[in-house]
Amino acid sequence: MRSTELVEAVRRGDAEAAGELLAGGADPETCDPADGLPLLCAAVAAYDAKLAEALVGVGADPLRPLPDGGSPLLRAVDGGSTAVTSALLPETVGLTSAQRAELLDRARFWTGADLEAELRRRTGVPGPAVRERVEDPDGYCHYEQITLGGLTVRDGHAGVLILLEERFGTGAPFDEVLARALVRPDRDHAVWTEAVVRLSWRRHEPTWAAAAALRDHPDRLRRLFAADLLRLMAVSDPLDGSRASAGQNFALFFPWASTEEDPEVLALVLDAAADEGEEHAEEIGALGLRYATHPDPRVRCEVPSALFRWRAGGEGAQTRSARLDALYALARDPDRAVRERAAYQLTHVVEEAPGIEDVLAGLLDDELRETRVHAARGLALHGDPRCVEAARRLRPLVPDAWPDDDLMRAMWRYEEAATRTVPDPD
Repeated sequence: MRSTELVEAVRRGDAEAAGELLAGGADPETCDPADGLPLLCAAVAAYDAKLAEALVGVGADPLRPLPDGGSPLLRAVDGGSTAVTSALLPETVGLTSAQRAELLDRARFWTGADLEAELRRRTGVPGPAVRERVEDPDGYCHYEQITLGGLTVRDGHAGVLILLEERFGTGAPFDEVLARALVRPDRDHAVWTEAVVRLSWRRHEPTWAAAAALRDHPDRLRRLFAADLLRLMAVSDPLDGSRASAGQNFALFFPWASTEEDPEVLALVLDAAADEGEEHAEEIGALGLRYATHPDPRVRCEVPSALFRWRAGGEGAQTRSARLDALYALARDPDRAVRERAAYQLTHVVEEAPGIEDVLAGLLDDELRETRVHAARGLALHGDPRCVEAARRLRPLVPDAWPDDDLMRAMWRYEEAATRTVPDPD
Protein backbone atom coordinates (compact mmCIF):
# COMPACT_ATOMS: atom_id res chain seq x y z
CA MET A 1 0.00 0.00 0.00
CA ARG A 2 2.77 2.41 0.95
CA SER A 3 4.65 1.64 -2.25
CA THR A 4 1.59 2.45 -4.35
CA GLU A 5 1.08 5.72 -2.50
CA LEU A 6 4.77 6.57 -2.90
CA VAL A 7 4.61 5.97 -6.64
CA GLU A 8 1.60 8.28 -6.90
CA ALA A 9 3.28 10.97 -4.77
CA VAL A 10 6.39 10.89 -6.94
CA ARG A 11 4.38 10.98 -10.15
CA ARG A 12 2.61 14.16 -9.05
CA GLY A 13 5.82 15.69 -7.67
CA ASP A 14 4.59 15.88 -4.08
CA ALA A 15 7.87 15.94 -2.13
CA GLU A 16 6.11 16.51 1.20
CA ALA A 17 3.82 13.50 0.84
CA ALA A 18 6.69 11.38 -0.44
CA GLY A 19 8.80 12.39 2.56
CA GLU A 20 6.06 11.39 4.97
CA LEU A 21 5.66 8.02 3.27
CA LEU A 22 9.41 7.42 3.29
CA ALA A 23 9.59 8.38 6.98
CA GLY A 24 6.80 5.88 7.57
CA GLY A 25 8.78 3.04 6.05
CA ALA A 26 8.06 3.15 2.31
CA ASP A 27 10.90 1.64 0.29
CA PRO A 28 12.96 4.39 -1.45
CA GLU A 29 14.06 1.83 -4.05
CA THR A 30 10.48 1.25 -5.19
CA CYS A 31 10.12 1.03 -8.96
CA ASP A 32 7.38 2.63 -11.01
CA PRO A 33 5.38 -0.25 -12.54
CA ALA A 34 4.83 1.85 -15.66
CA ASP A 35 8.48 1.61 -16.77
CA GLY A 36 10.17 -0.60 -14.18
CA LEU A 37 12.63 2.12 -13.23
CA PRO A 38 13.39 3.23 -9.66
CA LEU A 39 11.45 6.27 -8.53
CA LEU A 40 14.69 8.22 -8.29
CA CYS A 41 14.78 8.18 -12.10
CA ALA A 42 11.32 9.75 -12.20
CA ALA A 43 12.50 12.55 -9.91
CA VAL A 44 15.54 13.10 -12.14
CA ALA A 45 13.41 13.16 -15.30
CA ALA A 46 11.07 15.70 -13.69
CA TYR A 47 14.01 17.89 -12.59
CA ASP A 48 12.67 17.67 -9.05
CA ALA A 49 15.76 18.18 -6.89
CA LYS A 50 13.83 18.25 -3.60
CA LEU A 51 12.12 14.96 -4.36
CA ALA A 52 15.40 13.40 -5.47
CA GLU A 53 17.10 14.62 -2.29
CA ALA A 54 14.30 13.13 -0.17
CA LEU A 55 14.70 9.74 -1.86
CA VAL A 56 18.49 9.70 -1.64
CA GLY A 57 18.36 10.86 1.96
CA VAL A 58 16.58 7.68 3.06
CA GLY A 59 18.49 5.21 0.96
CA ALA A 60 17.68 5.47 -2.75
CA ASP A 61 20.88 4.52 -4.56
CA PRO A 62 22.02 7.12 -7.13
CA LEU A 63 24.49 4.55 -8.50
CA ARG A 64 21.94 1.75 -8.95
CA PRO A 65 22.58 -0.01 -12.29
CA LEU A 66 19.82 0.55 -14.83
CA PRO A 67 18.82 -1.65 -17.77
CA ASP A 68 20.50 0.73 -20.23
CA GLY A 69 23.82 0.44 -18.41
CA GLY A 70 23.55 3.85 -16.75
CA SER A 71 22.52 4.98 -13.28
CA PRO A 72 20.24 7.67 -11.85
CA LEU A 73 23.32 9.85 -11.23
CA LEU A 74 24.46 9.54 -14.84
CA ARG A 75 20.95 10.45 -15.95
CA ALA A 76 21.13 13.54 -13.73
CA VAL A 77 24.40 14.58 -15.41
CA ASP A 78 22.83 14.00 -18.83
CA GLY A 79 19.87 16.17 -17.84
CA GLY A 80 22.06 19.24 -17.32
CA SER A 81 20.71 20.47 -13.98
CA THR A 82 23.27 21.39 -11.33
CA ALA A 83 20.62 21.23 -8.60
CA VAL A 84 19.47 17.71 -9.50
CA THR A 85 23.03 16.45 -9.91
CA SER A 86 23.96 17.89 -6.52
CA ALA A 87 20.91 16.23 -4.94
CA LEU A 88 22.15 12.84 -6.13
CA LEU A 89 25.70 13.48 -4.97
CA PRO A 90 25.68 13.77 -1.17
CA GLU A 91 28.91 13.40 0.76
CA THR A 92 27.86 9.92 1.84
CA VAL A 93 27.94 8.55 -1.72
CA GLY A 94 31.22 6.73 -2.25
CA LEU A 95 32.54 6.77 -5.79
CA THR A 96 35.37 4.77 -7.28
CA SER A 97 37.94 6.49 -9.48
CA ALA A 98 36.33 4.81 -12.49
CA GLN A 99 32.89 6.14 -11.56
CA ARG A 100 34.26 9.64 -11.08
CA ALA A 101 36.00 9.49 -14.44
CA GLU A 102 32.78 8.33 -16.13
CA LEU A 103 30.79 11.19 -14.61
CA LEU A 104 33.39 13.76 -15.65
CA ASP A 105 33.59 12.34 -19.18
CA ARG A 106 29.82 12.46 -19.50
CA ALA A 107 29.68 16.07 -18.29
CA ARG A 108 32.50 17.09 -20.65
CA PHE A 109 30.73 15.45 -23.57
CA TRP A 110 27.51 17.35 -22.99
CA THR A 111 29.36 20.60 -22.28
CA GLY A 112 30.90 20.49 -25.73
CA ALA A 113 27.82 19.17 -27.55
CA ASP A 114 25.25 20.96 -29.68
CA LEU A 115 22.29 19.99 -27.51
CA GLU A 116 19.63 20.10 -30.20
CA ALA A 117 21.79 18.17 -32.64
CA GLU A 118 22.48 15.54 -29.99
CA LEU A 119 18.77 15.14 -29.23
CA ARG A 120 18.10 14.84 -32.95
CA ARG A 121 20.76 12.13 -33.25
CA ARG A 122 19.36 10.18 -30.31
CA THR A 123 15.70 10.40 -31.27
CA GLY A 124 15.89 10.42 -35.06
CA VAL A 125 13.35 13.25 -35.02
CA PRO A 126 14.22 16.03 -37.50
CA GLY A 127 12.93 18.83 -35.30
CA PRO A 128 12.64 21.66 -34.62
CA ALA A 129 13.17 21.34 -30.89
CA VAL A 130 11.05 23.16 -28.34
CA ARG A 131 13.11 25.67 -26.37
CA GLU A 132 11.95 27.40 -23.22
CA ARG A 133 13.42 29.25 -20.28
CA VAL A 134 12.84 27.45 -16.98
CA GLU A 135 13.49 28.85 -13.53
CA ASP A 136 15.15 26.97 -10.73
CA PRO A 137 12.40 26.25 -8.15
CA ASP A 138 14.34 28.16 -5.50
CA GLY A 139 14.61 31.16 -7.82
CA TYR A 140 18.39 31.40 -7.85
CA CYS A 141 19.00 30.78 -11.53
CA HIS A 142 17.52 29.67 -14.82
CA TYR A 143 18.24 27.31 -17.73
CA GLU A 144 17.25 26.93 -21.33
CA GLN A 145 15.33 23.67 -21.62
CA ILE A 146 15.36 21.84 -24.95
CA THR A 147 12.86 19.09 -25.81
CA LEU A 148 12.76 16.93 -28.91
CA GLY A 149 11.20 13.55 -29.61
CA GLY A 150 10.31 12.93 -25.98
CA LEU A 151 13.81 13.70 -24.65
CA THR A 152 14.61 16.80 -22.61
CA VAL A 153 17.87 18.40 -21.52
CA ARG A 154 18.78 21.67 -19.83
CA ASP A 155 21.80 23.71 -20.82
CA GLY A 156 23.58 23.59 -17.47
CA HIS A 157 26.15 20.93 -18.31
CA ALA A 158 29.12 23.27 -17.94
CA GLY A 159 27.86 24.04 -14.43
CA VAL A 160 27.50 20.31 -13.74
CA LEU A 161 31.11 19.83 -14.86
CA ILE A 162 32.28 22.63 -12.55
CA LEU A 163 30.30 21.07 -9.69
CA LEU A 164 31.79 17.60 -10.25
CA GLU A 165 35.35 18.87 -10.60
CA GLU A 166 35.13 20.86 -7.39
CA ARG A 167 33.56 17.96 -5.49
CA PHE A 168 36.24 15.59 -6.75
CA GLY A 169 39.10 17.95 -5.95
CA THR A 170 40.07 18.44 -9.58
CA GLY A 171 38.82 21.98 -10.12
CA ALA A 172 39.79 23.62 -13.39
CA PRO A 173 42.01 26.74 -13.39
CA PHE A 174 40.30 30.09 -12.80
CA ASP A 175 40.51 31.16 -16.45
CA GLU A 176 38.91 27.92 -17.64
CA VAL A 177 36.00 28.22 -15.22
CA LEU A 178 35.58 31.85 -16.29
CA ALA A 179 35.50 30.83 -19.95
CA ARG A 180 32.75 28.30 -19.25
CA ALA A 181 30.68 30.92 -17.45
CA LEU A 182 31.03 33.40 -20.28
CA VAL A 183 29.47 30.96 -22.76
CA ARG A 184 26.19 31.81 -20.98
CA PRO A 185 26.73 35.58 -20.51
CA ASP A 186 23.96 36.03 -17.98
CA ARG A 187 24.66 36.22 -14.26
CA ASP A 188 21.30 34.60 -13.52
CA HIS A 189 22.08 31.55 -15.65
CA ALA A 190 22.81 28.30 -13.81
CA VAL A 191 26.30 27.91 -15.29
CA TRP A 192 27.37 31.43 -14.33
CA THR A 193 25.89 30.97 -10.85
CA GLU A 194 27.66 27.65 -10.33
CA ALA A 195 30.98 29.09 -11.50
CA VAL A 196 30.73 32.03 -9.08
CA VAL A 197 29.65 29.94 -6.10
CA ARG A 198 32.21 27.17 -6.58
CA LEU A 199 35.10 29.58 -7.15
CA SER A 200 34.12 31.49 -4.01
CA TRP A 201 34.68 28.32 -1.98
CA ARG A 202 38.28 27.93 -3.09
CA ARG A 203 41.37 29.10 -1.23
CA HIS A 204 41.02 32.83 -0.91
CA GLU A 205 44.11 34.66 -2.08
CA PRO A 206 44.81 33.12 -5.52
CA THR A 207 41.16 33.33 -6.58
CA TRP A 208 40.72 36.82 -5.12
CA ALA A 209 43.82 38.04 -6.97
CA ALA A 210 42.74 36.50 -10.28
CA ALA A 211 39.31 38.10 -10.04
CA ALA A 212 40.61 41.46 -8.82
CA ALA A 213 42.92 41.62 -11.83
CA LEU A 214 39.82 41.81 -14.06
CA ARG A 215 38.40 45.01 -12.57
CA ASP A 216 39.99 47.16 -15.31
CA HIS A 217 39.43 44.67 -18.14
CA PRO A 218 37.91 46.25 -21.27
CA ASP A 219 35.35 43.44 -21.54
CA ARG A 220 32.34 44.31 -19.35
CA LEU A 221 31.42 40.62 -18.96
CA ARG A 222 34.74 39.82 -17.34
CA ARG A 223 34.35 42.80 -15.03
CA LEU A 224 30.81 41.64 -14.25
CA PHE A 225 32.02 38.15 -13.39
CA ALA A 226 34.79 39.55 -11.22
CA ALA A 227 32.39 41.85 -9.37
CA ASP A 228 29.92 39.02 -8.80
CA LEU A 229 32.61 36.69 -7.47
CA LEU A 230 34.49 39.25 -5.37
CA ARG A 231 31.29 40.51 -3.77
CA LEU A 232 30.43 36.96 -2.69
CA MET A 233 33.95 36.29 -1.46
CA ALA A 234 33.91 39.50 0.56
CA VAL A 235 30.98 38.31 2.67
CA SER A 236 31.71 34.57 2.89
CA ASP A 237 34.37 32.53 4.61
CA PRO A 238 36.63 30.45 2.33
CA LEU A 239 37.47 26.89 3.27
CA ASP A 240 40.93 27.85 4.50
CA GLY A 241 39.61 30.66 6.72
CA SER A 242 41.53 33.38 4.87
CA ARG A 243 38.64 35.78 4.41
CA ALA A 244 39.57 39.21 3.06
CA SER A 245 39.84 41.99 5.61
CA ALA A 246 37.45 44.94 5.65
CA GLY A 247 40.35 47.17 4.64
CA GLN A 248 41.18 44.96 1.68
CA ASN A 249 37.54 44.98 0.58
CA PHE A 250 37.23 48.75 0.83
CA ALA A 251 40.52 49.31 -0.99
CA LEU A 252 39.16 47.30 -3.91
CA PHE A 253 35.49 48.21 -4.12
CA PHE A 254 35.44 51.91 -3.25
CA PRO A 255 37.73 53.14 -6.06
CA TRP A 256 36.11 50.67 -8.45
CA ALA A 257 32.64 52.03 -7.62
CA SER A 258 33.94 55.55 -8.18
CA THR A 259 35.04 54.81 -11.77
CA GLU A 260 32.89 51.96 -13.14
CA GLU A 261 30.63 53.03 -16.01
CA ASP A 262 28.69 49.86 -16.84
CA PRO A 263 25.42 49.94 -14.84
CA GLU A 264 25.18 46.21 -14.16
CA VAL A 265 28.76 46.00 -12.96
CA LEU A 266 28.44 49.24 -11.01
CA ALA A 267 25.39 47.96 -9.14
CA LEU A 268 27.32 44.92 -7.86
CA VAL A 269 30.39 46.94 -6.93
CA LEU A 270 28.32 49.61 -5.18
CA ASP A 271 26.54 46.91 -3.20
CA ALA A 272 29.88 45.45 -2.12
CA ALA A 273 31.31 48.89 -1.28
CA ALA A 274 28.27 49.74 0.85
CA ASP A 275 28.74 46.58 2.91
CA GLU A 276 31.68 48.03 4.80
CA GLY A 277 32.24 49.09 8.38
CA GLU A 278 31.51 52.31 10.20
CA GLU A 279 35.04 53.58 9.70
CA HIS A 280 34.22 54.22 6.02
CA ALA A 281 30.70 55.57 6.55
CA GLU A 282 31.34 59.07 5.26
CA GLU A 283 32.98 57.89 2.03
CA ILE A 284 30.22 55.37 1.41
CA GLY A 285 27.51 57.94 2.11
CA ALA A 286 29.13 60.33 -0.38
CA LEU A 287 29.22 57.53 -2.93
CA GLY A 288 25.50 56.96 -2.40
CA LEU A 289 24.76 60.64 -2.96
CA ARG A 290 26.79 60.57 -6.16
CA TYR A 291 24.64 57.81 -7.66
CA ALA A 292 21.25 58.72 -6.14
CA THR A 293 19.99 60.03 -9.49
CA HIS A 294 21.75 57.52 -11.73
CA PRO A 295 19.65 56.78 -14.85
CA ASP A 296 19.75 53.00 -14.34
CA PRO A 297 17.40 51.63 -11.64
CA ARG A 298 19.78 48.75 -10.91
CA VAL A 299 22.28 51.30 -9.63
CA ARG A 300 19.68 53.33 -7.76
CA CYS A 301 18.57 50.14 -6.00
CA GLU A 302 21.94 49.99 -4.27
CA VAL A 303 21.95 53.62 -3.15
CA PRO A 304 19.66 53.40 -0.06
CA SER A 305 21.97 51.05 1.82
CA ALA A 306 24.97 53.18 0.88
CA LEU A 307 23.24 56.26 2.28
CA PHE A 308 22.10 54.87 5.60
CA ARG A 309 23.43 51.38 6.30
CA TRP A 310 26.05 52.81 8.62
CA ARG A 311 25.69 55.91 10.79
CA ALA A 312 28.51 58.32 10.11
CA GLY A 313 29.98 59.85 13.23
CA GLY A 314 30.82 63.53 13.22
CA GLU A 315 29.12 64.48 9.98
CA GLY A 316 27.38 67.83 9.73
CA ALA A 317 23.67 68.52 9.70
CA GLN A 318 23.85 69.55 6.05
CA THR A 319 25.29 66.18 5.02
CA ARG A 320 22.68 64.26 7.03
CA SER A 321 19.94 66.34 5.47
CA ALA A 322 21.26 65.66 1.95
CA ARG A 323 21.33 61.93 2.57
CA LEU A 324 17.82 61.98 3.99
CA ASP A 325 16.49 64.04 1.07
CA ALA A 326 18.07 61.58 -1.37
CA LEU A 327 16.45 58.63 0.43
CA TYR A 328 13.06 60.36 0.41
CA ALA A 329 13.42 60.94 -3.35
CA LEU A 330 14.24 57.26 -3.89
CA ALA A 331 11.09 56.34 -1.95
CA ARG A 332 9.17 58.18 -4.70
CA ASP A 333 11.24 56.68 -7.53
CA PRO A 334 9.34 55.57 -10.67
CA ASP A 335 10.91 52.11 -10.38
CA ARG A 336 9.10 49.84 -7.91
CA ALA A 337 12.25 47.89 -6.95
CA VAL A 338 14.00 51.13 -6.01
CA ARG A 339 11.01 52.19 -3.89
CA GLU A 340 11.07 48.85 -2.09
CA ARG A 341 14.77 49.22 -1.24
CA ALA A 342 14.21 52.78 -0.06
CA ALA A 343 11.22 51.75 2.07
CA TYR A 344 13.24 49.01 3.72
CA GLN A 345 16.07 51.43 4.48
CA LEU A 346 13.64 53.95 5.92
CA THR A 347 12.77 51.41 8.61
CA HIS A 348 16.42 51.55 9.72
CA VAL A 349 16.76 55.32 9.99
CA VAL A 350 17.11 55.93 13.71
CA GLU A 351 18.44 59.48 13.71
CA GLU A 352 16.21 62.53 13.62
CA ALA A 353 14.34 62.50 10.31
CA PRO A 354 11.76 65.24 9.83
CA GLY A 355 8.93 64.16 7.54
CA ILE A 356 9.78 60.46 7.53
CA GLU A 357 6.32 59.40 8.68
CA ASP A 358 4.63 61.14 5.74
CA VAL A 359 7.10 59.60 3.30
CA LEU A 360 6.33 56.15 4.73
CA ALA A 361 2.59 56.82 4.61
CA GLY A 362 2.94 57.68 0.94
CA LEU A 363 4.09 54.09 0.31
CA LEU A 364 1.12 52.36 1.92
CA ASP A 365 -0.60 51.91 -1.45
CA ASP A 366 2.51 50.86 -3.37
CA GLU A 367 2.10 48.13 -5.99
CA LEU A 368 4.60 45.86 -4.22
CA ARG A 369 3.33 44.21 -1.07
CA GLU A 370 6.87 44.14 0.38
CA THR A 371 7.02 47.93 0.10
CA ARG A 372 3.68 48.28 1.87
CA VAL A 373 4.90 46.00 4.66
CA HIS A 374 8.10 48.03 5.10
CA ALA A 375 6.08 51.26 5.19
CA ALA A 376 3.70 49.93 7.84
CA ARG A 377 6.63 48.68 9.92
CA GLY A 378 8.37 52.04 9.68
CA LEU A 379 5.26 53.83 10.88
CA ALA A 380 4.95 51.42 13.81
CA LEU A 381 8.57 51.97 14.79
CA HIS A 382 7.99 55.70 14.75
CA GLY A 383 4.81 55.38 16.83
CA ASP A 384 2.56 56.67 14.04
CA PRO A 385 -1.04 55.44 14.50
CA ARG A 386 -1.46 55.07 10.75
CA CYS A 387 0.37 51.75 11.14
CA VAL A 388 -2.74 50.13 12.65
CA GLU A 389 -4.92 50.46 9.56
CA ALA A 390 -1.93 49.73 7.31
CA ALA A 391 -1.25 46.44 9.11
CA ARG A 392 -4.93 45.51 9.03
CA ARG A 393 -5.02 45.93 5.25
CA LEU A 394 -2.02 43.63 4.90
CA ARG A 395 -3.62 40.71 6.71
CA PRO A 396 -3.15 37.83 6.88
CA LEU A 397 0.43 38.33 8.04
CA VAL A 398 2.65 35.26 7.95
CA PRO A 399 4.64 34.51 11.13
CA ASP A 400 8.32 33.59 10.68
CA ALA A 401 8.24 34.86 7.09
CA TRP A 402 10.12 37.99 6.07
CA PRO A 403 9.09 40.80 5.98
CA ASP A 404 5.79 40.00 7.71
CA ASP A 405 7.53 38.82 10.85
CA ASP A 406 9.38 42.14 11.18
CA LEU A 407 6.08 44.02 10.89
CA MET A 408 4.41 41.81 13.49
CA ARG A 409 7.19 42.48 16.00
CA ALA A 410 7.02 46.21 15.30
CA MET A 411 3.25 46.17 15.85
CA TRP A 412 3.65 44.36 19.17
CA ARG A 413 6.09 47.04 20.33
CA TYR A 414 3.74 49.78 19.09
CA GLU A 415 0.78 48.30 20.94
CA GLU A 416 2.80 47.85 24.14
CA ALA A 417 3.96 51.48 23.99
CA ALA A 418 0.40 52.65 23.32
CA THR A 419 -0.87 50.68 26.31
CA ARG A 420 1.75 52.23 28.60
CA THR A 421 0.71 55.75 27.59
CA VAL A 422 -3.02 55.24 28.24
CA PRO A 423 -3.94 57.02 31.53
CA ASP A 424 -5.08 54.78 34.36
CA PRO A 425 -8.87 55.41 34.84
CA ASP A 426 -8.42 55.13 38.60
